[in-house]
Amino acid sequence: MKSFANVNPRDLKDAVAQLQRPNAVPVGGGSDLLGMVKEHLVQPDVLVHLRALRGLDQVSSKGSEVTIGGLITLDTLSHEPLIHNSYKVLAEAAGSVATPQIRNAGTLAGNVCQRPWCWYYRNSFPCFKNGGNRCFSITGENQFHAIFGGGPSFIVHPSDTAPALVALEAKFRVTGPAGDRMVPAESFFALPKLNAAHENVLAPGEVLVSIHLPKAARSMRSTYHKVLDREAWTHAVVSAAIVLDMDQQICRSARLVLGGVAPIPWRLPKVEAMLSGQRLTPELAARAGEASVEGANPLAKNGYKIPLTKATVTRTLLSLAT
Repeated sequence: MKSFANVNPRDLKDAVAQLQRPNAVPVGGGSDLLGMVKEHLVQPDVLVHLRALRGLDQVSSKGSEVTIGGLITLDTLSHEPLIHNSYKVLAEAAGSVATPQIRNAGTLAGNVCQRPWCWYYRNSFPCFKNGGNRCFSITGENQFHAIFGGGPSFIVHPSDTAPALVALEAKFRVTGPAGDRMVPAESFFALPKLNAAHENVLAPGEVLVSIHLPKAARSMRSTYHKVLDREAWTHAVVSAAIVLDMDQQICRSARLVLGGVAPIPWRLPKVEAMLSGQRLTPELAARAGEASVEGANPLAKNGYKIPLTKATVTRTLLSLAT
């Protein structure tokens, strides 16, 4: 492993300035970055330690908005009373990530911005993510790759918290050399057809500073369900983040977002419309499950994700029916 300089910025402005240094990268919890350095995917010269900044790991509520600092650890987020009580889908998603050790170190911003775990990328194949011009999964081992939104790359977005944040209509505060900007969570993630080398809209030198949630209505019900291929330290094969506004058994409105099936958190607007204004019954949940896979385009070895997605959506909806 090559040597590198460590920088503890004085404040956010200084952090942005330090990130303009040649081959500088931001570090929060550092769990994903450490793995990428070990795998020789990145070889930074400067590590800018954002954890040195105070106040970016807090949850606060003001007016109609809840603000979550991007440096909050996933473990802290999963147990934070306000999040656990009012935004259950996010608490459950954060609590499902990897292992307790990783959740104690990993941050919310890091989980949202982590790079793909495709085995071709992580093993330095010259794919789109590594500066090449092909996706090896198309004709190779694609059991865990995308069934929606693929092409030219077929990676799946690895974050558990990202689908929950899209379902909650979060906004992201991003800062960089050009200043601050607010980006809706749904617009933050980018399909490969826009730029196959990147998974989000962060420009060079920009960092995700905080996450902003609209105040939760008392009638909101939400949950996150994740299907794994083994018990621990793995990413979702299929997951569903569901947020419903309920009037007893009637669904006023719905937000459904899938994980593990697409290069971005995959929203299901047709299913949302199907549920709106309807009584949430087993029959309706089953129809929603069927509709959730419309447009799916599986590869040779991941067709099993279609029935798994149907079942996951149906089961997760029914868990919110009472």
